[in-house]
Amino acid sequence: MRIFHVLPGAVNETGTLPTELAPRSFVWIACGRREFELEQGHIQATLHALHSVTLVDLHVSDLLNNQLPSHFDYTSQYDILVFRRLAAGHSETDLTQPGQVLTQRVKRGGPPVLRRIDTSPVGFAVFDRVLLTVHPAGCTVLDQYAARLLASASAASRAAGVNLPSGPADLMLRIVNQMVDGYLDLRRELTRQLDHWQAELLHPSSRFNNWSSLLDARISLHHLDEICEDQRAAIQDWIEALSGWEVIEGSASDHFGGHRGLELLKVRSRDVLEHIERVVHNVRRLEQNAETAVQMHFSAQSNRTNDIMRTLTALTAIFLPLNLIAGIFGMNFEFIPLLHHNSGFWWTMGSMLLTAVVLSVLFWRKRYLARTGER
Repeated sequence: MRIFHVLPGAVNETGTLPTELAPRSFVWIACGRREFELEQGHIQATLHALHSVTLVDLHVSDLLNNQLPSHFDYTSQYDILVFRRLAAGHSETDLTQPGQVLTQRVKRGGPPVLRRIDTSPVGFAVFDRVLLTVHPAGCTVLDQYAARLLASASAASRAAGVNLPSGPADLMLRIVNQMVDGYLDLRRELTRQLDHWQAELLHPSSRFNNWSSLLDARISLHHLDEICEDQRAAIQDWIEALSGWEVIEGSASDHFGGHRGLELLKVRSRDVLEHIERVVHNVRRLEQNAETAVQMHFSAQSNRTNDIMRTLTALTAIFLPLNLIAGIFGMNFEFIPLLHHNSGFWWTMGSMLLTAVVLSVLFWRKRYLARTGER
C-alpha cells in the first residue's frame, strides 16, 4: 500500500494512514486488490475519520471484483469509477478464488502483442479529500504515475510549469488518462503485426496458414472494442455527474479550486473522453483492416483461379481443332484426301500448326493468355 499526501506545492509519501489532513490538502491511498481485501478495515476507519463515511458493501465488492466492466456509480458522499486498463501485463488474481495471486498466466490466442494487453479493472473511490485506488498486483500504471507525481513536486518541475493535481478528482482523471495512453503506446506494434499479416495474405507466392492466430486477433480486437465502449460510457456518466457539482467559493467543500478548478476538471474529463474515442477508432480500424485483408486474400485467390481457368480454357480451345483434324485423319476409311499422298502428312501438320498459331495469336490479342497483373 502506498499513501501520498498532496499539499500545495509538495507531495509526501508516507507508510501510515492519516487521521487528519492539513487545509487545502488531500491524500491518495493506492493499494493492490489483495491488499485492499486484507486492509479494508483500516481503510474504512480512515475514511470514517476523515469524512465520517465509509464505503458501502456493494462498492467494496466492486473494487474487489476482477471481472467487473468499466462503469460509474455515485453516492451523496463519494463517487466510484471502475476503469479497465489496456496496458502490458497479466491478470493477477485467480477468477475462481478472488483475491488469491494467480500462479500461472492465462492462455490466450492471437499475436504476442495482444496477449500482453491486460484488461484488469482499476477501481477509484473519489471523496472530497481522499482518493482511494485499487489496482492489480504489480500495476505499472501505479508505479509510473506515482513516480511522475513525486517528480512533479520538485523545483525544476514547478519551474517548468508542471502543476500538481488540484484534488482527488483531478488526480483520478490524470491516472485514467495515463491508462488510456498506455494502449496508444501499444497500437504501433499491433498495427505492425496486422500489416505483416496483410502483406503475407496478399503476396502472390505465399501460402498463408496462420488462420487461427488471425481469427484470435479479430476476436481480441472485438473484445477490446467492447471494453473501450464500456470505458467511454463510464466517463460520459462521470461527465454528466460532474455537471451537477456545485461550488461555494471559499468553503470547506471547495476542494477543486472554485469555479475555475471545476471548469478545468470538466476540460480534463472531456480530454480523457477524446483519448478513449481515439482508442475506439483505432481498435475498430484495426479490426476492419484485418477483415478487409481476409476479404482481399480470398478475392486475390479467386482472381488467380480465374486466371488459371482462363488459360486452361484458351489452351483447350487451341487444341480442339487439332484434335478434330487428328480424329478425321484417324478414321478407318480407305479413301481420305491426302491419306495416300506423299506430302499429305506434312500438309496436315502444317495446317494444324497454322491453326494453333492463328488461335494463339488471336487469344493473346484478346488477353486470354495474359496474366491479370499484366492487363
